[in-house]
Amino acid sequence: MTGYRYDISRGKLTANFTDVCQYVISTADLPTLTVNAPIVGQSSIHTLDQLKSHREQEVAFLLAKLTLEKYFRWDGECVRYKDNTYPQLLMLTEFAHDATDRIYHAIVEGELRKYLKPILRPYDTFGSTRYVDFDTARAVYRTDPHKCHVSHAVMDSNWENKMLQSLEQMNEVVSYVKNHNLGFTIPYTLNGEQRNYLPDFIVRINDGQKELLNLILEVSGEARKDKAAKVAAARTLWIPAVKNHGGLGRWDFLEISDPWNAEKSIRMYLSQQTAQTDTNISTIQKTPGVCGGNARIRNTRIPVWTIISFYKLGASDEEILRNYPGLTPADLRLASSYYEEHQTEIDRVIAAQDDDDEDS
Repeated sequence: MTGYRYDISRGKLTANFTDVCQYVISTADLPTLTVNAPIVGQSSIHTLDQLKSHREQEVAFLLAKLTLEKYFRWDGECVRYKDNTYPQLLMLTEFAHDATDRIYHAIVEGELRKYLKPILRPYDTFGSTRYVDFDTARAVYRTDPHKCHVSHAVMDSNWENKMLQSLEQMNEVVSYVKNHNLGFTIPYTLNGEQRNYLPDFIVRINDGQKELLNLILEVSGEARKDKAAKVAAARTLWIPAVKNHGGLGRWDFLEISDPWNAEKSIRMYLSQQTAQTDTNISTIQKTPGVCGGNARIRNTRIPVWTIISFYKLGASDEEILRNYPGLTPADLRLASSYYEEHQTEIDRVIAAQDDDDEDS
């Protein structure tokens, strides 16, 4: 994965260019005039005036093309020009990519319904432990061939040594691998700089579901600013994006602060997930005497027509989830799917509710 994008629900894109979406071009980033004054010989002046020969429409088309290629796979409002700069500077690759990022964020700001999705690498999208092969002079741990495809795991600390022992002792662990030379990274940003985070382990766990769980494990030491940013990106960006993709299997992230208590920590996490799955599995139910017998979301008293009414009023997923903290994004997607298949039924209930409100 190289980054994250939002899946926009509508065919027509609407951009909301806030201050955050503004891109400022300044000669502090790239001088438009340079004087070359050698010790010997004549001085010369170099400029980027040849860029001015390009029409501004060319710049707009370039930015539109890059935005589509990068995220969906316009210009004037998102760019401010300081002294001695001009639109044609956006023909330069670095500036063009920075501008497309701002355009994309403006489009996302203008959308009410959006889903975080991963941007997959165009090459070597899927990796395998089958192809791991490397030499090292560092300390290693000889792994159990029944649990790990890679014969040795490189040790970064004694903590990881204990973590490996715990993983091999757990019956729930089907297989695992130390994330070394796998090419598995999680994109994140720190201080405005794009970086890649390498989590410690990938563990496949049998948690009783039909499909094995791919659990990313991070063994944490002392608290650091970059570690907090890495963990936040894994939990709030990478995991939701992969889940929303729908075709990459089951994934989750767990941070282990004490490897000598790792088995208990993992089992406690699994029991919590099992309990949550039992109560939060997304279904549509109809029960006589509950919500007037209308379609409702799983074991709640929240009817589908209520969620659809919020959407019709322009509410976003985030706003609905704030009003109904017991619901999940999966519940909202299921409600929308149910409405698509039973639009007449739900619209009739909404109309009846509106009539009741008018009468009262």
